[in-house]
Amino acid sequence: MAGELIKVLLVEDNPGDVFLLQELLKEVKTTQVDLRPVEQLSEALNLLAHDSFDVMLLDLSLPDSQGISTFLRATQQARTTPIIVLTGLDDETLALRAMQEGAQDYLVKGQVTGDLLVRSMRYAIERQRIEDALRQSEERFRVALKNSPIFVFNQDRELRYTWVYNSISGWTNEDMLGKHDSELLPDADAQNLTTIKQGVLTTGIGTRAEVLLTTPQGIRYYDLTVEPLRNESQDIVGITCASIDISENKQTEAKIREQAALLDITTDAIFVRDLENKILFWNKGAEKLYGWQASEAWGKNVSELLFDESYPEFEAAWLNVVSKGKWQGELTKRTKARKEVLVASRWSLVCDRQGRPQSILTVDTDITEKKRLESQLFRAQRMESIGTLASGIAHDLNNILTPILAGAQLLPLKFPDADERTQHLLEILEINAKRGADLVKQVLSFARGVEGQRINLQPRHLIVEVAKILKETLPKSIDVRLDLSPELWLVSGDSTQLHQVLMNLCVNARDAMPDGGTLTITAVNLLIDENYARMNLDAKIGPYTVMSVSDTGIGIPEEILDRIFEPFFTTKPVGQGTGLGLSTVLGIVKSHGGFVSVESQIGNGTCFRVYLPSVGEQEIFRQDEITLQVGHGEVILIVDDEPSIQEITRTSLETHHYETLIASDGIEAIAQYAKNSNKISVVLMDIMLPSLDGVTAIRTLQKINPQVKIIATSGLIPKEKLGEITKMGVKKFLAKPYTVNELLLSLQEILNEDG
Repeated sequence: MAGELIKVLLVEDNPGDVFLLQELLKEVKTTQVDLRPVEQLSEALNLLAHDSFDVMLLDLSLPDSQGISTFLRATQQARTTPIIVLTGLDDETLALRAMQEGAQDYLVKGQVTGDLLVRSMRYAIERQRIEDALRQSEERFRVALKNSPIFVFNQDRELRYTWVYNSISGWTNEDMLGKHDSELLPDADAQNLTTIKQGVLTTGIGTRAEVLLTTPQGIRYYDLTVEPLRNESQDIVGITCASIDISENKQTEAKIREQAALLDITTDAIFVRDLENKILFWNKGAEKLYGWQASEAWGKNVSELLFDESYPEFEAAWLNVVSKGKWQGELTKRTKARKEVLVASRWSLVCDRQGRPQSILTVDTDITEKKRLESQLFRAQRMESIGTLASGIAHDLNNILTPILAGAQLLPLKFPDADERTQHLLEILEINAKRGADLVKQVLSFARGVEGQRINLQPRHLIVEVAKILKETLPKSIDVRLDLSPELWLVSGDSTQLHQVLMNLCVNARDAMPDGGTLTITAVNLLIDENYARMNLDAKIGPYTVMSVSDTGIGIPEEILDRIFEPFFTTKPVGQGTGLGLSTVLGIVKSHGGFVSVESQIGNGTCFRVYLPSVGEQEIFRQDEITLQVGHGEVILIVDDEPSIQEITRTSLETHHYETLIASDGIEAIAQYAKNSNKISVVLMDIMLPSLDGVTAIRTLQKINPQVKIIATSGLIPKEKLGEITKMGVKKFLAKPYTVNELLLSLQEILNEDG
């Protein structure tokens, strides 16, 4: 390379050879050479003591030194300076001897060109650099290995130790060299090691295993890695092994397991994982919460087991616990049935006696139901706040609109002779002032309900009247159906306002079915009990009349379900809705002491339920509807993916003398039934299940036992699917949420059936 400078020490006593070399180097244009000639070895050694050179050109026949000793003396002083030997034709044997002793190259005088000389010097310099780097690397490896707990060794094909570094506990390197494992270890330990190592010699494939060995220092656990050792021809000539003492890790894990075994009685999920997130312990609470049995969870990566994909919160928590020793917070995890659960998670870093991190202890508490109830409470509080704000705005708007409307009505009287254009403008003013007043009225309906005359009325008459209007006004592509209980309880309310509630819901149902569909209005009596009230914060214990408006339309996206009752929130295009329809519905129903629920699935329609408190004499509530039926030890299989539903249903049934089994999806239901078919009297089957849906599970159960008794349940089920279930022979269906009494009555009826 142009501009390159090589600093050369030339040790040569023949002036002619020195001159020739200088002239040859001048011919090389690509490299600059700084040549320093000396005639005696002593001079060269003195220069090396005070200066550094890139390469030394050394003649072995000098006035003060002859033969191979010249090279050996030069090597002692030069150390890291590469040496190229200069020799005559008759001294090549001597040059080769110098090469064996460490010379980088040799050149025969009289056969040297400038380019050859420069190439040789470059080669010598580069080779020396590589050797220096290799020595440094070997030294670093030696120091690192010396200070590490890793035991490294080689064995030949007969499994004799041929090289040992950091010998195993209780033996020196000399104790092990040349010996077999059988000469050092008990028979069982030696046989185990021999089997592992012979497997590698036979297959040529490395392996890793944990081994238990009895050493002079006692029983120790080792993590052993064995790889084949090959020669230049790639033949296997032995094995190379590395092992590390993991006895303390094992003792720590054992202690954790002993302590954690005491925690199996808790309902919290408790598990331990190593620093690579591999699960070491998994308690009964974890089995119940996540659905994975301990045997399935052990050894699995916790992030792959409990999370769908990369989860930044998990990574942040892991870094926090490793750096600070503990972490706590909320995480969303998945169960075996791929159902999401929200947990309050507490992580603690477990260390050995020397303070070295060993594992992470995790305690998870299921707060899914708690958060759901909190969400209901926050939603109610938000709606109350919005209502208060809307009420204040509406009050001010009323004050503003009143004089505008009055003025708009008086101006035509004051100017009877106004031209036609002016009269038209006054009409526009009056019409829009009235529209503003109507809008304010709707806001007030949401905020506090518009007070009206309350009388005891029969919801059936109201629904029939609304249905008549709908059939006359809705497109023919929409089929209006009624499904009313024969003896609906009375409610106290304003018929005009309740009429508005039903019409608003039906208009929304129409808009959700642009291509047609089925609009169904139902009404039933419902006695809300304590369990039902626990599932819905707005509900109170007592009798209700429930009016439902359902459609088979496009459905409402889950992300906006919590906002649909907010005033002025609408998904309709500008100019096609004010966003006050549902807020008005909510305001009117709340002013009547009731509440509204909604269930929707994209592509499968929506169902709004209006719950209104029933009134009248106590005897209107039939005795058989308030008398709780009890069981006689019958076993009921509860199949539901909601833990809260499972728990409430189990508690209710066991309180009324039934026994229960639980399954979280269709696959678990089939497994439970196959195992306990002779004991299970009735299967309570949710239709909308993960992994394997309820309809498929029912078909499978009927193949196992054609006489199986099933009660189907669902929060929202299309009519066609309900018809499909009925055709399959399922005679009972409970719509969620259901009361304990409804469940008990259904059980009593199906248990009393013949067959």
